[in-house]
Amino acid sequence: MEFLTESPELLFVLAAVAAGLFGGLGVARRRKDDTAPDTTDERPAPTKKRDTLELPVEDDTDTAAPEVVVPDTPAELVEAPTLTPRERFRQRLSRTRNVLGASVADLFGRGVTDEAWEGLEEALITADVGVTATMEIVEDLKRRSREEGATSAEAVVELLKQELRDALGTADRSLGRATDDGPTVWLVTGVNGTGKTTTIGKLAAIEQRGERRVVLAAADTFRAAAADQLGIWADRTGAHLVRKEEGADPAAVAFEGYAAAAERQVDLLIVDTAGRLHNKRELMDELGKVKRVLEKQAGPLEETLLVLDATTGQNGISQARAFLEAVEVTGIALTKLDGSSKGGIVVAVQRELGLPVKLVGLGEEIDDLAPFDPDLFVDGLFDRL
Repeated sequence: MEFLTESPELLFVLAAVAAGLFGGLGVARRRKDDTAPDTTDERPAPTKKRDTLELPVEDDTDTAAPEVVVPDTPAELVEAPTLTPRERFRQRLSRTRNVLGASVADLFGRGVTDEAWEGLEEALITADVGVTATMEIVEDLKRRSREEGATSAEAVVELLKQELRDALGTADRSLGRATDDGPTVWLVTGVNGTGKTTTIGKLAAIEQRGERRVVLAAADTFRAAAADQLGIWADRTGAHLVRKEEGADPAAVAFEGYAAAAERQVDLLIVDTAGRLHNKRELMDELGKVKRVLEKQAGPLEETLLVLDATTGQNGISQARAFLEAVEVTGIALTKLDGSSKGGIVVAVQRELGLPVKLVGLGEEIDDLAPFDPDLFVDGLFDRL
């Protein structure tokens, strides 16, 4: 290798040749790699698909088509009732009966005295009959007991039962039905938590049992999962369900509900509406809009029911007044009557609101939503099975 050191020119030539050879190899390698993705590209590489279910994004405009759920399974809640109406009232009103009926029997068992009358006033107020109604009932009862010579507890109880029946009156408690070929429309409203949606579901089951086909419109779009809850009842009862995304215009849902009911020629449309908005003005505006939209399609509504919770007592009556200002209510559905010792609220509701109680909730079973019968109610407050 000494000749290389002695000839610098030759060394330079050899170095140039070597550089050319290695450079050529580098170019060839780069040309071969041109088919691979350019890792310097700023666009992110596609991620691996995960084993998850991605729900489609729902259209948040009111023009989105409503979902109409048609059940394909038979209804689960249309079995025949196991109790007679009289048995049901007596069993389910045991709490109020233990307070009111037992108190009256004990008070007048010791004679018709001033102390007994005072005790009766207290018992009626405790049962939530209301102060004004209680005073009127007791005064009338005193007069009748003197006129008829009632001197025993049994006689006084019979007179009290007559007074309570008189206080409940003889109003028409039947639910309205359409007289033409279109579907009957029932609008249902009330404070959230009163059992409004459950009442609608039980109504649907009762109607389906009577071989009347039902559409449920989930127009309570402001309460989370309200449409899902109504959907469960639709599945269980065999009713059709019309719903839109949460927060949609309730009037649009009501409109589509009636369109679906008319198209399918069903017998009944029940519309669930919002039970609470930001303030009373919003509530009034929203309910009024729903009602106007339905009346444009169907004419005057056959029924507008206000659902009240019996366990809230006089507070429920105060809450009800906002709804009475928003829509023309035709009747009351009083729920959870079995869970309270304040069954006298039925009398107070009718007196304070001037509306008939048409339905009462007497428990969890489907038949525990019952047409209100004043005679069965009063007997259930005093008579044991």
